Amino acid sequence: MFRDIRSERIVTVGDDKAKLIELLVERKAYPVCSRSGKIFFMRSGSDEGLEAQKERIIEGLGLKTEEDCKTVRAIIKEELARRRKTRPIREWVKEERPREMLVRHGPETLTPAKLLAIILRTGSEGVSAEDLARRILNHFGSLRAIDSASIHDLEAIEGIGVAKAAQLKAAFEIGKRLMREEAEKKTKIRTAKDVVDYVRDYYAPYLRDREKEFVNIILLDGRNKVIDNIELSKGSVSASVVDVKEIIKEATRNTASAIIMVHNHPSGEPEPSNEDIEITRRVVDACSLVGIKVLDHIVIGKNRDDYVSFMDRGLIKGV
Repeated sequence: MFRDIRSERIVTVGDDKAKLIELLVERKAYPVCSRSGKIFFMRSGSDEGLEAQKERIIEGLGLKTEEDCKTVRAIIKEELARRRKTRPIREWVKEERPREMLVRHGPETLTPAKLLAIILRTGSEGVSAEDLARRILNHFGSLRAIDSASIHDLEAIEGIGVAKAAQLKAAFEIGKRLMREEAEKKTKIRTAKDVVDYVRDYYAPYLRDREKEFVNIILLDGRNKVIDNIELSKGSVSASVVDVKEIIKEATRNTASAIIMVHNHPSGEPEPSNEDIEITRRVVDACSLVGIKVLDHIVIGKNRDDYVSFMDRGLIKGV
């Protein structure tokens, strides 16, 4: 026996139909009729077991029209609401609601779970947005790990579909772009510290958790003002291909007077390899022939302070 919330009546179904509806309730699967009259089930993620029983469910519940599907969807939603173990955030006292807390006390006072709850906006069946946020945090372990996760990785969390995964990725991307804005405020690169600060803000959020090596160059004019940032290559887990001719081409095409090389180490250890040192020497020699200075080469590791400056190490001279 189930309640049809659209007509406020009790719907009594036979044992066989009740079992089929219970199956849909457990899977949080909702029947939908397409414009062409095809019946399918909407749910978060794939479910091969449900697909295998699709025809039996459709026939057993007599699903032929969208009206039939609406009736069953209403029953499923009502039953899931009845079984809900947590109350939705909108039913919490105002003092405990994340959005109200942010407005009243400021975003810096909120826990990561509450901040994520605001981004997610809604939870899933039986789970509030904040509970869903905690589920994500517990799965990945940190905000940084969530940022590094792919859309596919996020969708693997129960209650996260493509829309919520996209919301999370957009929020983290805004944070990284805010850091890039800070880097772009630096009108000139005057010292070794300026180089490191620029690379930390502009590149580190994007490169430090990458699983492959990425090689980039920063192009500067005669006054050491940044002209452009160019991604040259992405390689394997332990190495990347650097084409010296490509560096010269990009520098001359943009009429750059100097460059800074930047690349990451997926291992998280920024210590330069012998290959890094040799490639840098070749780039310095080639650039000197066409009057372009190589101001530095920064290797990025895992954390903010994990970096090596070739200039600081004395591996690049005459800067």
